[in-house]
Amino acid sequence: MPFERGSVTFSMFELSGELPEDLLGLFAAKKAGPLDSVDSEPQFGWVTGHHLLDTTIDEASAQLGGCYFLTLRQAVRKMPGALLNAICKREEQAYMRANELEYVSAKMKKQIREEALEKHIQKMPPALSGIPMVLDPNEKLLFVGATSRTQIDLFIDNFFQATKLEPLQLTPGLMLERAFQITEATFPVLNIANLPGSGAEPAIGRDFLMWLWFYSETIGKLQHPQYGEFDILIEGPLTFADEGEAKGAGETTVKKGDSPLRSAEAKAAVAVGKKLKKAKLSLTREKQVWSGTFDADQFAFGSFKLPEGDALTNEDEIFAERVQNLIVFREAMTLYFRKFAETMMGLEFPKFENEIREWAKNRDAI
Repeated sequence: MPFERGSVTFSMFELSGELPEDLLGLFAAKKAGPLDSVDSEPQFGWVTGHHLLDTTIDEASAQLGGCYFLTLRQAVRKMPGALLNAICKREEQAYMRANELEYVSAKMKKQIREEALEKHIQKMPPALSGIPMVLDPNEKLLFVGATSRTQIDLFIDNFFQATKLEPLQLTPGLMLERAFQITEATFPVLNIANLPGSGAEPAIGRDFLMWLWFYSETIGKLQHPQYGEFDILIEGPLTFADEGEAKGAGETTVKKGDSPLRSAEAKAAVAVGKKLKKAKLSLTREKQVWSGTFDADQFAFGSFKLPEGDALTNEDEIFAERVQNLIVFREAMTLYFRKFAETMMGLEFPKFENEIREWAKNRDAI
């Protein structure tokens, strides 16, 4: 989803090194190639953030609202599976007739398939996709339109190839290192269900989301020294997961009516040791609202609606306002995580753990 309008899907990064003076020149050197050269192997390159065919990367085209607005483009030619299978079948039958055979060996089938691809692939139109990014050079912050681990790794690799800078994703590990000089391995694990063996596997993102749920229903508000008071709300649908399970394993999704947080299914999931891994999150500051899906495992944000801006008509000003809203959101999430970490590492952690267990146990369920 684009950064210049509508809802946004993104992950947050920072750059620890100094930005090269000719940053756009470095991206331009790695710009996307001509579409005529695209084949069955994915071709990666940079274009501006405006559209996937804009390979002219300079100050005029790739700057918007005081930020760099670019997209990592992927181009590849693919044959529809049904078409490729039909061509291969036709060639196999012709091969059997020509050689008076009753079947085609596996080796020959592979060769026929490779030849069919080589012969017909260039007739297919290239399929284009992109990972957009916004880079604020003053704050050295990076917002990337990717949430899956595969996409994020792909983006980081290509960003590094172009700039020799490695983006650092805002994750629990990075925030613990920055704020407290500790690693995830030494961070306490939250055992809400109070079951033997529960809480043995670290999943700090899920513990943070569970804490946000508890905090939103008990206190909610936090004061930021620069941006004022924030309030937070966790909403459904909710996705719970067993501790230590791989993605997709042991998951429970609760969408019940208007009150999934108050459902018996949600209460039962927590009671057996499951933790939230994904939920809708709404952050408010006065009349401003940020709202979308928070994936605690990837520390990524999906389909986020940003606060409605002022009645601006200038494209630069509108974009700058949207980026500023992303920066404010980042500040708020960092603030809440710091509060969570201080609670988990504080001397009164046993008292807090008992409180969150009682909260989970005594919540109304409908």
